Amino acid sequence: MPELTVWDEVLRLMRGSLEAEDFRRWFGATSYASDSGDQITIWVPTEAVRRHLATHFDDAIRGALERIGRGGTYVRFVVTGLAEDEDEDEE
Repeated sequence: MPELTVWDEVLRLMRGSLEAEDFRRWFGATSYASDSGDQITIWVPTEAVRRHLATHFDDAIRGALERIGRGGTYVRFVVTGLAEDEDEDEE
């Protein structure tokens, strides 16, 4: 069984405090990228999702990190661009 990442732990806590549809909409397409100790990087599908998570869930995410012993860890959301394939042809 693979070891859980810090983001898996955060998601487990967030899932318990949100409506299933809200959790799926905002967290369902996120994925763990890296953990450097004081910062974790999370891939998100679009800028709109990145903005919404940073604006509406920052306190809850920080609270979840504190609950798992990672208070003070910064979460960096990076847009993967996978949902924006049409932009690739314009370069």
